[in-house]
Order: sequence, then C-alpha cells, then structure tokens
Amino acid sequence: MKIFIDSGDIGEIREAQSMGVIDGVTTNPSLLAKAGKPTKVAIAEICEVVDGPISAEVVAIDKDGILREGRELVKIHKNVVVKVPLIDEGLKAVRVFTQEGIKTNVTLCFSPAQALLAAKAGATYISPFVGRIDDTAGDGMDLISQIVTIYKNYNFTTEVLTASVRHPVHFVQAAMMGAHVATLPLKVIKQLTKHPLTDIGLKQFLEDAKKIPQS
Repeated sequence: MKIFIDSGDIGEIREAQSMGVIDGVTTNPSLLAKAGKPTKVAIAEICEVVDGPISAEVVAIDKDGILREGRELVKIHKNVVVKVPLIDEGLKAVRVFTQEGIKTNVTLCFSPAQALLAAKAGATYISPFVGRIDDTAGDGMDLISQIVTIYKNYNFTTEVLTASVRHPVHFVQAAMMGAHVATLPLKVIKQLTKHPLTDIGLKQFLEDAKKIPQS
C-alpha cells in the first residue's frame, strides 16, 4: 500500500519524506490555508520535495470552472493530480480530464455508490473519508471494504485512497482490505513507528551496551 502525507506544511512534508516512506502528498484548501502560502506556490514547493502524485484541489463547483482551475494546476508540475469534489459537475469534469490525460483524485466520498460513479467517470483515485464517517457513528472502514470489492468485481483501475485517517488502526485495516493508498497526517505517520516493546527493548540494549568492555 502506498503512503501519502496529508498536509500543506512544507516542513511536515520534508520530515515525512526524510523517513523514506512517502509516495505522494494530498492537500486541500483547509491544509493550504494553514500553510499561509498561495496555492500554486505551495504546490510547486511540495513537488520539489516529493517525487510522486501531489493532489491539488479545485475550489470551483461548476464543470467549466473545475476544468479551468484543473488545467492551470497541472501546469505547475507533471506530478500534480487534480482533486475534484464528488458532485455532478465534478464527475462531468473528471470525464473530460480523463479524456485529456489529466489525473484526478475525486474527494469527499462517503458511499460506495459515489465511488462506483467516480470510477466510471475515469477517476485516477477515489478518496473515501473514513474518519468523518466514524464521527457520525458510522463505520468508515466498512466503506473501504465495499469499494475495494466493487472495484475488483468490475476491474476498475481507479485506486482506493483511504482518507481522513485518524489513527494507526485505520491504516492497518486499509492495508488488510487491499486499499491502494492511505493518506495520513504527520502525527499518524509518527504513531505508526511506536510500540512499547520497541522502547523497552531499545532501553535494555542500550543499558547492556554500557557493560561491554571497551578496548
């Protein structure tokens, strides 16, 4: 499973990239607003750090506006993926982008029916928001399982990108279900490295190392 970092903060992205586990980046207007830089500037900086898919989201909600913004975003760098909301006008734009060879990440997916439509429109990635579903007393990971099954049934090439990941359990479950990608905030990426037995073992090794005779 590929790992993307979900961030607009270039410092966080550099830190995650230095760990050697990052395959791409997802951003959205909220994350870029926190970064405090114009969208095109921020995306260009990110593309210089990570050599992989970089999702940049449009803010238009009509087909023509989405197409206009998306075509400008892909001029920034060859790795830019246009992030499009899962609405009627968004699907219309995704269809055109696909015909033009522009990669897309269809976002704000909350049902298997939406995911099926996005795949038929030609989306490169579908982004189900598992954490937000959990927030409304639903089961976000059940949605991932449903989408993976549907896509396998019909051999869709759209990749399932597990988004709104809140903790390591989401990450592991996504991998076990066969999701293609999980996008994680830096906090969760760091949590993945933690285990109390690792800390205990390291402490013991370091203590024992002090007992080794020195030449």
